[in-house]
Amino acid sequence: MGENGQVQAGTVDYGREVSGGVGMIEITPEASAKIKDMLQASDRQGKVLKVAIVGRGPDGYEYSLRFIKPDDADPDDQPFQVDGIDLLVDADSAPKLEGARLAYVENAYQTGFQLDNPNPLWEDPLSQAVQDVLDQQINPSVAGHGGWVMLLDVRDDVAYVELGGGCQGCGLADVTLKQGIDVMIRQAVPDIKQVIDTTDHAAGTNPYYQPGKGGPAESPF
Repeated sequence: MGENGQVQAGTVDYGREVSGGVGMIEITPEASAKIKDMLQASDRQGKVLKVAIVGRGPDGYEYSLRFIKPDDADPDDQPFQVDGIDLLVDADSAPKLEGARLAYVENAYQTGFQLDNPNPLWEDPLSQAVQDVLDQQINPSVAGHGGWVMLLDVRDDVAYVELGGGCQGCGLADVTLKQGIDVMIRQAVPDIKQVIDTTDHAAGTNPYYQPGKGGPAESPF
């Protein structure tokens, strides 16, 4: 461990044993066993698992889980040892991963690691209020048309959103925005004065409705 608690590349100290990940990330027994099994591969021996948040998506935070050499650790990565596993947490991601749970799921519907994170997507209360409207009201409505709406930013009381899936390139996207998304957000969050759609609709590959090509001509709202 270097000065001010920072990790120095090549001298990472994993001396902080955290039982089950209490205080940072909990690792389920199934995930722990899978990680240890993966570390037995010849190209992973001696490596550590690094966890980071790399962005936001329609389903919440997007994560990176990768095995790296200790020498490749960033100077401010936060090291832990969880159930005998050497773990690095990206410094910028650490506050947003407090209390998260890493599981390994294997069933008929999905196979792989899954991070359940109790932390809000946004630190700004106004942005989080808009996100709550998307999660609880808007996205359940557009999901039936194969679409989703993602909050990109809130600046100067303006919410910037992006539409995806069946909403991207849909001929009714403007109706959906003005009669549904904009109205619902501004009613629930009065401090938002405007909602702007930043979507590149010309790049839509599977729009729910295209003018002149038939199909159901109705907005989810």
